Amino acid sequence: MTRRRASRPLQIGNVTIGGGAPVVVQSMTNTDTRDVAATVEQIRRLQECGCQIVRVAVPDIRAARAIAAIKRDIAVPLVADIHFDYRLALAALEAGADALRLNPGNIRQKAQVSSVVRAARERGTPIRIGVNAGSLPPGDDSQPVAQRMVEAALGHIRILEDQDFDLIKVSLKAFDVPTTVEAYRLMAEKVNYPFHLGITEAGPPRTGSIRSAVGLGILLYEGLGDTIRVSLTGDPCDEVTVGYEILKALGLREKGLTLISCPSCGRVEIDLVGLTQRVEERLMSMDRPLKVAVMGCVVNGPGEAREADVGIAGGRGKGILFRKGQVVKTLPEKDLFNALMAEVESLLTDQ
Repeated sequence: MTRRRASRPLQIGNVTIGGGAPVVVQSMTNTDTRDVAATVEQIRRLQECGCQIVRVAVPDIRAARAIAAIKRDIAVPLVADIHFDYRLALAALEAGADALRLNPGNIRQKAQVSSVVRAARERGTPIRIGVNAGSLPPGDDSQPVAQRMVEAALGHIRILEDQDFDLIKVSLKAFDVPTTVEAYRLMAEKVNYPFHLGITEAGPPRTGSIRSAVGLGILLYEGLGDTIRVSLTGDPCDEVTVGYEILKALGLREKGLTLISCPSCGRVEIDLVGLTQRVEERLMSMDRPLKVAVMGCVVNGPGEAREADVGIAGGRGKGILFRKGQVVKTLPEKDLFNALMAEVESLLTDQ
């Protein structure tokens, strides 16, 4: 991995983005923001999943005003997502939003943007300039989409900078992975504001996770990105889980379970799939970082999973329990799961 891009730090609530801080995982509610109780309930679930910043849609003035009530009952920073009407941004600021997201594609008039910037500056509230390939402002259609995305963001950045406002974060999202990657690469040459990464409208959990992992993985591996959101159709907690898995795969964050398991083959003589599923279900909610291996081959299992903290490797109706690559004992298949859970508990107690 290349060295992380040097970006200026930005404070959103109690969370630092950029400036060398760990990459932050975000999500967005899919409740009606005007329904305060439902939105608070979902945000609390996201907090439990490890979400560090939550964004809410602000389609009208009622939603903007609801932010005040929502913030009283949550413990993570809240970002107001604004489109079309700059007055909703002003109302969200008045309600106490910790940050704004503005879309240059549908809030384009300089005077309107300037009024939002003045109000944000008075409160010290950061603004994300959030460009989407699907809602670009009018421009030269002969230009590559990535270039148009960058120009749209730079236009808004100039408006903010002209008012001595630098609490800026930038995102350049598209469904198309190569377009997204190219846009961030181009922008990295022009500004040092922190980047919020995402592949927008990535899709349902299975395909969307893959698309996001490819796009975000490329950028993060190149050192680009200070905060991420994995955009999936479904439960927002899935976005958080996938986000952390991407960061763990690149060695950028350590959180919760890292499960190492072989793909299974004709040599496997235990219920490897069922055992792996039970382990994942039991340990997925764990917050402390731990590598657990579930391997199907008693000969190669411990060696292949030697980086695991604890694990099991199956044989014919039995398996071995190992810790830090060293064999602890051999057990019948029916005892493997409970023995592994006991070893995990012992390991966590010793830490």
